[in-house]
Amino acid sequence: MNKMVIDFHTHIFPPNIIKNREKHFKNEPGFEMIYKVPASRLADAEQLISTMDDQKVDKSIVFGFPWNSAETFKKHNDYIIDSVLKYPNRLIGLACFNISDKKIDRETERCLNAGLSGIGELALYTSGLAEEPIRFLEPVMEICRKRDVPLLLHTNEPVGHTYPGKTPITLAQIYAFVKKFSKNKIVLAHWGGGVFFYALMKREVSDTLKNVYFDTAASPFLYRPDIYDVAKKIMGIEKILFGSDYPLLKPQRYFNELEQTELSDNDIDQIKGLNAVKLLNLDV
Repeated sequence: MNKMVIDFHTHIFPPNIIKNREKHFKNEPGFEMIYKVPASRLADAEQLISTMDDQKVDKSIVFGFPWNSAETFKKHNDYIIDSVLKYPNRLIGLACFNISDKKIDRETERCLNAGLSGIGELALYTSGLAEEPIRFLEPVMEICRKRDVPLLLHTNEPVGHTYPGKTPITLAQIYAFVKKFSKNKIVLAHWGGGVFFYALMKREVSDTLKNVYFDTAASPFLYRPDIYDVAKKIMGIEKILFGSDYPLLKPQRYFNELEQTELSDNDIDQIKGLNAVKLLNLDV
C-alpha cells in the first residue's frame, strides 16, 4: 500500500464567517467560547490546502461546526460539500450539526448523498453527553451504520487544566455512547479523553471498543509523546489516527513528537495515514 499522509481532524469555515465572526456569537455559546479570542484562528479551504502543501499532507478530513442554528449549520455543510467538490483529491468532508436538532437525520442523508463521507465533529460544548442527546443520535447512527461511514465525536479528558472547548463530558458518558452504538464506526477526538485505558480490563470493554478509533487532535497541548507508545500497547497501532485540529496546530508538531516515540517507521506510517485509508475504504 502506498504511504499517504491523512489529517483526520481539520476545521474550515466559509470566508463570510471568518470575516465577521462576532456576528455569529449571538445564541452560539459554543462558538463564542472557542473563538471569541482573536488569536483563535479560523481558516478556509484554500488556507488549508496551502498548509497541506507546505506540511506534505496528501488529504484532510474537513468539517464545520455544531451550530445551534439549523440555517447556519446547513450553510456550513454546503461549504464543506463545495470544498470537497473543488478539491476532490485533497479533501474528504464530514457533515456537522447540532445534535438536538429534530431533523438531523434528514441533514445526514442530504450531506451523504451530496458526497460527504461521514459525520463529525459533533460536540456538546456547554453540556455533557447525557441520555437525551444520545437518543437524538439514534437515527443518525443507523444511517451511518447502514452506509458504513464513521462518526467523529468531540471528547476530552475530564481532569486537568481548563481551556476553551473543554466540555463537562465524563468517561462514563463516553463509554455509554460507544456501548450503545458498538456496531458503528466511531472516532473519538482528542484520544477519547483517555477512555482507551480501560481496554486493559478483562471483561466487556475491549469488545465494546472494537469499532472505535482515536484521533490525536491537540495532543501536543495535552500529553507527553509517550501517549503514542502507551496507546499502541493497550489498543493497537491500527486504532490511532493522526489529526492536527488545524488551524489550532500544524501537522509538523505531531510529526516531530512521533519521532520522539519508540514507534517503528511502519507504526508511524499507519498513524499518519494508512489507518485512515482502511477506515474510510479509500481507493489509493
